[in-house]
Amino acid sequence: MIEEPTMMAESKEIESGRMKAIIRERFGSPDVLQIKELEKPAPDDAHGVLVKIYASSVNAADKYEIRGPPSFILRLALFRSGVRRPKEQRVGSDIAGRVEAVSNNVTQFKPGDEVYGVCNGAYAEYATAKENRIALKPKNRSFDESAAVPIAGLTALQALRNHGQIKPGQRVLVNGAGGGVGTFAVQIAKSFGAEVTAVTNTGNLDLVRSLGADHVIDYTKEDFTKNGQMYDLIVDTASSHSISTYKRILNPNGTFVLVGMRDKIIRRLISFIIRARLSRGDKKFLFFVAKGNQEDFVTLKELMESGKIMPIIDRRYSLGETAQAVRYFEEGRTRGKIVITMDDDKPSRSASYPSSRRMA
Repeated sequence: MIEEPTMMAESKEIESGRMKAIIRERFGSPDVLQIKELEKPAPDDAHGVLVKIYASSVNAADKYEIRGPPSFILRLALFRSGVRRPKEQRVGSDIAGRVEAVSNNVTQFKPGDEVYGVCNGAYAEYATAKENRIALKPKNRSFDESAAVPIAGLTALQALRNHGQIKPGQRVLVNGAGGGVGTFAVQIAKSFGAEVTAVTNTGNLDLVRSLGADHVIDYTKEDFTKNGQMYDLIVDTASSHSISTYKRILNPNGTFVLVGMRDKIIRRLISFIIRARLSRGDKKFLFFVAKGNQEDFVTLKELMESGKIMPIIDRRYSLGETAQAVRYFEEGRTRGKIVITMDDDKPSRSASYPSSRRMA
């Protein structure tokens, strides 16, 4: 097998007040990513917390930050990406690290605090974050594990609780249960007392069982829409069936929530919205984009500290291997999350998918 080239940092020592960061000057494949030495940012009134980042993780939204939204209309909608060229050269959202400095108006955090959450330009050694977009890191989770949580965990939580209105005893189906959002959705649904059916591929069956799924369906061998089962809530990250098909397997007053930023989902989104708005009856069809907020990061922290959810990490890559990490993500085979660490001496091949286990 031919190894992919690794983006190498400059050999000289990084000077005081400087840092390494991943940038891209144009939209394109992961090949446009470069590791550069930049000025270390300083906290200000808007982004008041400077975080020394120990780990980040790859999300579908990062892919479109790199390649650009697939249509001109979506590029206008996702204004932060820019229309023809990136507005912001740095990429990445999820962070876990330690507070380095704060601005005068920050009251909740101080230098030395271990935190996790979201910010712009997370693929870097340092970034500034808004005070209300981070929370204290779970005490029982490493920086790598905590960095795997923010966007994916937030999306799963808001899909189930805010939009799905999940209740104890409901029958919940998670389609795409082996991915980043899916692995969290299975665990969070169980924490709410739901009966969970997880749909995934053959290689992920044991994984989703270990996360607490009551029933597991291998979509390569069985069509979950044709087995006669009905559900109160469906969370779908795969967009594998039509609205009319999903409607047939929803109970009265049931809810379907479409999540994710995969190509197939985006292509079908406009059609989905139009048809959902025209539909009649008591069944709801929803699409949403997760919103980062401190309260939900605290909720996820508490779920982790109580052992009700645990991050699943497929692979770890160093900061200099970010392009390789994104390429692997784009292959669509990720089990759980891909983590980017700030240790450039750590080879990607040494990082492997950890064995999953339910915590007491």
